Amino acid sequence: MDATCSAQEHFRRGEAELAQGAPPRALVHFRAANRLDPTSPRIRSYYGLCLALAERRFDKALELCRSAAKEEFFNPLLYHNLARVHLSFGFKAEGIRYLRRGLMIDPGNELIAASLKDLGVRRRPPLRFLSRRHRLNRWLGGLREFLPVASREVHALELEV
Repeated sequence: MDATCSAQEHFRRGEAELAQGAPPRALVHFRAANRLDPTSPRIRSYYGLCLALAERRFDKALELCRSAAKEEFFNPLLYHNLARVHLSFGFKAEGIRYLRRGLMIDPGNELIAASLKDLGVRRRPPLRFLSRRHRLNRWLGGLREFLPVASREVHALELEV
């Protein structure tokens, strides 16, 4: 690593490594950038994201990403990073919450919209007056999933409350 690089140069290199799918290599650059400029919320957020992806350090990653998003609450990409940290550890509901928060700030953000789309959309339960976890809803939902012809019939059975 070049000792004469600025924090911004390390940040750009880290972004490039992360885009290529190499979080451990990106972490080296984000760590150096954070060391050179610890006050930058953007650098702190990406450093936290790479800590989560490369070293699986959830607590530290969450702390860094949350503090960055709190400081620069108008930046949707910081919420995207916070969501990616949650999603990488299996906390889907929290991840979706932060993605939606990012979309509230910038409704046209294609990166966040694509992330939400990749997570998928839950269909309505077949019998909406019963809970989603009710046996009938689970059974009819499974039937709808595996039998395409029955799907139309089950959909027709949806009852309005």
